[in-house]
Amino acid sequence: MSWRDFFYGIQDIGEALLIDPFDKIRAFELENWWGANLVNWVFLLILIVALTYWMLEIKKYNELNDEDREAKAHGFLGNDSDLESKH
Repeated sequence: MSWRDFFYGIQDIGEALLIDPFDKIRAFELENWWGANLVNWVFLLILIVALTYWMLEIKKYNELNDEDREAKAHGFLGNDSDLESKH
């Protein structure tokens, strides 16, 4: 076995196993666009379901948790009314 045969073997594997399915999908797209993009539609559906579930869980968490959500990095960055009442 020579190096030439080795590299031609890699080429054959790449063409037969890796690129051939994409060629078949490309040819199938000319016949049926929806069928050729079925994988994309499935991933889009999974994304929509996951985002909906995530948003519902966040809503449920926010309704159950009654903590102060005011954006303050430090205690001294409170409202102006807080500063006046301390003096």
